[in-house]
Amino acid sequence: MLHPLADRLADQSGVGRREQLYSAGLTEAEVRAEIDGRRWHAVNDVVVVTHNGPLTQEQQQWAVVLSCREPVGLGGLTAIANHGVKGFDTDTVHVVVTKGARPLDVPGVAIHVHESRRFTSDDLIQRLPPMTSLERSTIDAAVWSKDIRTAFRICVAPVQQRLTTATRLRRELLAAGAVHFRRPLLLFLADLEGGAEALSEVVFLRWCRRHRLPKPETSVRYDRNGRRRYLDATFRLPDGSALFVEIDGGIHLLLMVRWEDTIKDNDAVLANRKTLRFASAAIYADDPRALRQLREALGMLSEPHVA
Repeated sequence: MLHPLADRLADQSGVGRREQLYSAGLTEAEVRAEIDGRRWHAVNDVVVVTHNGPLTQEQQQWAVVLSCREPVGLGGLTAIANHGVKGFDTDTVHVVVTKGARPLDVPGVAIHVHESRRFTSDDLIQRLPPMTSLERSTIDAAVWSKDIRTAFRICVAPVQQRLTTATRLRRELLAAGAVHFRRPLLLFLADLEGGAEALSEVVFLRWCRRHRLPKPETSVRYDRNGRRRYLDATFRLPDGSALFVEIDGGIHLLLMVRWEDTIKDNDAVLANRKTLRFASAAIYADDPRALRQLREALGMLSEPHVA
């Protein structure tokens, strides 16, 4: 095999486009002979694999990328896994393409094509296979999610795993424009940063007003580094007693397991009606379970009204 072609195929895990093979000096007849001799495998009309066994995960990704016209790159969940983010492995190959572009089918491989009007070759980083940056991949995966809790989980994972920062993700989200879940994700990432735009009295009071809850007394708490991390709210009940609500922010409290546990814990303590605890993300997501628990604690058992 010609050395330049051998190097190219090595970089591409043994997967190549027919035009790459022809431009390197192989003839159509030579390529056909390799396929007919079952030494190589034709994935589709465009892509060839230089063996005849099952495709590895990396070869599947290369086959999908090479089956589409450029620019094309891995994106979303596929890309964040390749960037080293743990916990979001998927058998589906997510690719980003320009509007109207479609890759050819790759037999046996599930492909999710994401068309983007704001996608160009400049959005791809120097990784093999080509893919979008960790920050863009994370934001894309989050806004492509079916629900806001999954979007939060995706955004927090690379920050918790120290692969990027909430500031970088927030900057990428701002650049994305009018995307799904934009507002709650901006609030969520600001909260992860722990700065002045973290969960504030204004956000929580607006949430209470929207759901026609009584106006609580509020105060912000700070962590030992001076970052906004918590919000305390006190509701005065008609019998003179008080209901205390603690809303936890900050990355150390944003594991989704912790979020689910707080919902269960709150149900367990409702009989005493003393203190409820929520993750700030539950307020950003307008979690109906959080609203239900708070309304029950306040004695407001009718159906909530959203303005």
